Amino acid sequence: MDDVDSVTVGVLGSYGGRNVGDEAILTALLDRVRAGRPGTRFVVFSRHPEHTRAVHPDVEVVGWEGVCREGISAHLRRLSVLVLGGGGILYDTEARRYLRLTRTAQELGVPVFTYAVGAGPLTDETDCAWVRAVLSDAVEVTVRDEESKLVLEEAGLTRPVTVTADPALLLEPGDRGRALLRAEAVPRGVRLVGMSVREPGRAAEHLDEEGYHQLLAGVGDFLVHRLDAHVVFVSMERGDIRHAHAVASRMAEADRCTVLRGGHGPQQVLDIVTQLDLAVGMRLHFLIFAALAGIPLLPLPYAGKVFDFAQQVGAPALRGVVRETTGLLLAEVDRLWDERRARAADTAVRTAAMRLRAAQTAERLLTHLDGAAAAHAVRRDTPVPASVAG
Repeated sequence: MDDVDSVTVGVLGSYGGRNVGDEAILTALLDRVRAGRPGTRFVVFSRHPEHTRAVHPDVEVVGWEGVCREGISAHLRRLSVLVLGGGGILYDTEARRYLRLTRTAQELGVPVFTYAVGAGPLTDETDCAWVRAVLSDAVEVTVRDEESKLVLEEAGLTRPVTVTADPALLLEPGDRGRALLRAEAVPRGVRLVGMSVREPGRAAEHLDEEGYHQLLAGVGDFLVHRLDAHVVFVSMERGDIRHAHAVASRMAEADRCTVLRGGHGPQQVLDIVTQLDLAVGMRLHFLIFAALAGIPLLPLPYAGKVFDFAQQVGAPALRGVVRETTGLLLAEVDRLWDERRARAADTAVRTAAMRLRAAQTAERLLTHLDGAAAAHAVRRDTPVPASVAG
């Protein structure tokens, strides 16, 4: 429809932070909207505008952190819709930052669509109050998993919440993985096991750093011996590289592993994952990429979102990443490899269903964009009252 050409969509999430998972979400979101409504313009609100401009040169990028209400309002007023999400942005001390800007958009008359967000932990009453106030007035609230819906309900949100799936599930694997691994001097002609580790950080503050480093080093050595494999550490965020080196340094078979240098975009990382024979990891989007690549995967749940994904995809769902679970973890790795063909078939069916749910989020947004285009056309064609014009 012609009026879609006048639609400008704002996108607010944890973008620009050099996290491969968040960038995968943004890439998938932009691709889906462009495919469905090619005339749509975008304004991406980024934590680091320079990075986002470099990765997405065809969208307008606005920095918002540390910008006053008046400074950001000029950008918000131009929007037909503000998309909040996706990704895990609604958690203690962080939710209020995103929702404060979102509330400003609502006060300016901009409708807000909450796009497959992740929520939790969310126990701080200030953040819960922001959730209730802002999301109650959103045109639609969609979350990426059942746990996020439960978290919002426990925060006191009473409006309907739709569970869809992570937008990154809509990415398609490519064929550049072999060349990318060759550039990193990863051996050819051997089994490759990918491992993903992460820093404790605010999303995983309870992790015992020394304990999980030692645990994963043991898993790495087991994989080398059990499968005669080479271990490839895949970093999803710059800080992961240090922790990957820490794990590798504790391995008896440290010469049988490679820590990738990082700096790859989501499509490149997905392509790399397609070249692996097995995936063991902590980062959610590393596991999502493994599911898309159709390889056996063992999640290491440091947080509810990883446990929830493990259940959805039919993977073993161990609780916690602590040294005491070493025996259980190694037994699961062993079983996963022995049952890899049956597991891969089951995972493929489950992943296809999740992709359909992820696509539904985009379809819901496109429906709202059509309404926004019509509303924009009405505003454009409505004469300005003389009292205002004068």
